Amino acid sequence: MGGRVWVRRWAGRLRRAVLAALVTGAVVVPVSAAAHPEIPAPAPARLAPVTAASLDTAYAANRATAARAASMAADHGAAGRARELRAMASGGRTFLQLDPRGPGRTAEVFGDLAHAARIAVLVPGSDTSIDTYGRFRAGALALHEKLGARAAVVAWLGYETPGTVSTAVTTTTRADRAAPELTSFVRRLHAVAPSSAAVSLLCHSYGTVVCAAAAPDLHDGSAVTDLALVGSPGTGADSAADLATTATVWAARGADDWIADVPHVRADVLGTTIGFGTDPVSAAFGARVFAAGAGGHSDYFRPGSPSLDNLARIAAGRYADITEPTHD
Repeated sequence: MGGRVWVRRWAGRLRRAVLAALVTGAVVVPVSAAAHPEIPAPAPARLAPVTAASLDTAYAANRATAARAASMAADHGAAGRARELRAMASGGRTFLQLDPRGPGRTAEVFGDLAHAARIAVLVPGSDTSIDTYGRFRAGALALHEKLGARAAVVAWLGYETPGTVSTAVTTTTRADRAAPELTSFVRRLHAVAPSSAAVSLLCHSYGTVVCAAAAPDLHDGSAVTDLALVGSPGTGADSAADLATTATVWAARGADDWIADVPHVRADVLGTTIGFGTDPVSAAFGARVFAAGAGGHSDYFRPGSPSLDNLARIAAGRYADITEPTHD
């Protein structure tokens, strides 16, 4: 046990050193374009605003876009990208939106969105793209299996996520750009789903920064009932109250999540804001903290985990069944 504690402390120091290097880079090194060559891809399908009546048309159009993009990627020699896009084009997959250009943007629906009583929107963190989409999708599938037929889950990859090891991941810049897209997307969901449907945002890692940036505008026609922050480095806000949302704010962190070792600070350095401030699972932040078990940073939507059970309870509105963390 002592050896394991030493390893975790050593890993924490290493991650702090990496963060310090990234902070320095964010100030003195300009962010460059991605080093990966551009993979040819078609533009997104041109669709009228989607309604419940036109969902099937939108789904079919986006599958066709995925098929064309897969062919173009294969011709370019991008075998991994082509494989993921072929999977997106097959099996009756249901995308509300799909842009296969660059790192890619998607919004895949699991369940009957037009008749759902509850809708959970998953917002991913760093290093999520079309090329790594499978792991994000697996979490959405696991959640939908827990929620059942009367709920819909949407895997929203609607922004260019930062790399885990990058200067962009230490600032709110990507999140600030993504927030209007998320707000607009949630508003469009209300135009497709029943007006009585309750919408929750389940946000992971850097995705919690995106959700926090969007929170003040998620009201009226784009209202959400619950905002869950898991594996969060901080939100850029000092407290849940500072998010200025009518949603209930929840937070959790697994016992083996390395994000706990990231310093919860925020500072302006040469005009750049570095870090995300107060730890969302701390008493000072004021969120409702729920149990996430012993999992690591990628385990929040793992089948059988306490975190997935509690996220499903939040999305279903079963608040009395949510479990709190135990403190040994």
